[in-house]
Amino acid sequence: MRPHVVMDSNVAFVGNRQAEQAGPGCILACVDRMARIREHEKLVLDDGGRILEEYPRPTGQPGLGDAFVKWVWTNLFDPKVCRLVQIEPHEERGFAEFPDDEDLAGFDQDDRKFVAVAVAAASASGKLPPILNASDRDWWDHRDALARHGVDVEFLCPELMKESA
Repeated sequence: MRPHVVMDSNVAFVGNRQAEQAGPGCILACVDRMARIREHEKLVLDDGGRILEEYPRPTGQPGLGDAFVKWVWTNLFDPKVCRLVQIEPHEERGFAEFPDDEDLAGFDQDDRKFVAVAVAAASASGKLPPILNASDRDWWDHRDALARHGVDVEFLCPELMKESA
């Protein structure tokens, strides 16, 4: 059985070289991680298409992130490589699955769908699939509060998470 993973859209954008703060090592880490998903893991998405809407759309010269997104669209309904889960909108938290935690009140509204999908995809053991992040500091800033709720964030570009000087 393939392990499950949730991927923030910034991973594909970095793979496309569309994040000026991402250096060559970060780009390579994202490209390698997308290849690992394609070969060995199962990508978890919401069945309402919220995550897919945020992934890059090819414009001009397609990048490796675009190739990954095309692969996702091609395999979206193949249960061997993609898993679709339902998430429920919530007036205050964005999604019912998003933890009700004051320490997460400032967490980016747009990124809450990734957390909700991970929570909805929890295995029978209660383990949530990791969420991949490349360049978004908000995940780093809230990592402890997210971890208290079983949310594991895999930082592909830890050099981008350092404190600003």
